[in-house]
Amino acid sequence: MKPDDDAPGGEIELISDEHGLAVIGDPAAVELFLASEGLESKELGLPRLSKALNASGALAQGGSEIAANAGRWVKLTEESAQKLKKFKLMKGSSPGTARTVLTQNGKSKGFLELVKTPGSIAGNPAVLAGVGGIMAQLAMQQAMDEITDYLETIDKKLDSVLRMQLNQVLAEMDAVDLAIQEAMTVREHVGRVSEVTWSKVQATSQSILKTQALAVRQLRDLATELDKKQKVGELVDATQETEADVRKWLAVLARCVQLHDAVAVLELDRALDSAPDELDRHRMGLKAAREQRLALLASATGDVLDRMNAVVGIANAKVLRHPSASPTLALTGNRVATGVIEFHETVGIEAGVQPAEGKRWALAVAEVRDKALDAGGDGVDAAKRLGNETYDRARTTGKKVSTQVSERASRWRKN
Repeated sequence: MKPDDDAPGGEIELISDEHGLAVIGDPAAVELFLASEGLESKELGLPRLSKALNASGALAQGGSEIAANAGRWVKLTEESAQKLKKFKLMKGSSPGTARTVLTQNGKSKGFLELVKTPGSIAGNPAVLAGVGGIMAQLAMQQAMDEITDYLETIDKKLDSVLRMQLNQVLAEMDAVDLAIQEAMTVREHVGRVSEVTWSKVQATSQSILKTQALAVRQLRDLATELDKKQKVGELVDATQETEADVRKWLAVLARCVQLHDAVAVLELDRALDSAPDELDRHRMGLKAAREQRLALLASATGDVLDRMNAVVGIANAKVLRHPSASPTLALTGNRVATGVIEFHETVGIEAGVQPAEGKRWALAVAEVRDKALDAGGDGVDAAKRLGNETYDRARTTGKKVSTQVSERASRWRKN
């Protein structure tokens, strides 16, 4: 099916990276495309890109074409990615991007055909690099908003003592945030990040890294201390104390990730202003550095997650002897593990270990009895004696808690 020649401005260009999709073209065509696909979007910021490239001399021609086009950014979610599969984006000339060009079909008012010739906008290497940089900025700003929501949720769970402790740790980070926000305000008014503006925030990364290193050490120490305890009674007390501390240090790490992203947004603008021909390499370098930071955080928080699953394993192994304490230990361990996984999801660390399932007391008794049947009559008598001795005291204290553990584990399996 050929495009209708009488349909003006029907061509749009799609540029995708691992986090989002840029839709560029005639304003009416871009709006129609997004509406027809049911995609939510944000302003891409093409006028700012055009101004920066023209000022640097990187855009020899086509500046007016950029200004005449609209640009929108769509966050890639599971739902939006599924909708965009049909457009078969091809690998782009800019590292880590894919692109295609669609033309509007005049009869159906839908974007159905791929255009084989390069688009007039994203076909320009300087423009494509600039769009890639802006897309990275928008993705980081989206991630920063999500971390803000996460921190607000964490704050509601902290008591006054823990909140005071957290405020003491984050006071320096608040100072960093003020410097970044000042630079962001100047950027919005001027349209660029000048050398003067960048000099005010360039050194803030050192403070962020220092606070991040402290939080990583604290989490690893917590995991190490738990590893020294094997008795159920000791673990119950230690795990309950650890729960609040883990929540506090996860909030600190989330704040560090957020501020690192804010600095990176400004750094990309500075690179666009000072060395646009190196913008792509700079973007990829920032991406690699972010991945290294997240790998470090994944390692430290993974230690806590592994230890919590080990705690639940101990609780399961000793549920017969500790029918009340073991389910409590399993519940606490799972709450801590769940908090770590929520942190991973918020900052973009890929899913790994899941919380272990607390074992019902009745299930543990059944397992012992099954093994005893295999072993012979003596084992059956021993299992009966064990069951009779512990059943009465476990029935009241263990039944309710172990049911909660099972329900929680069931929800995790469904999710």
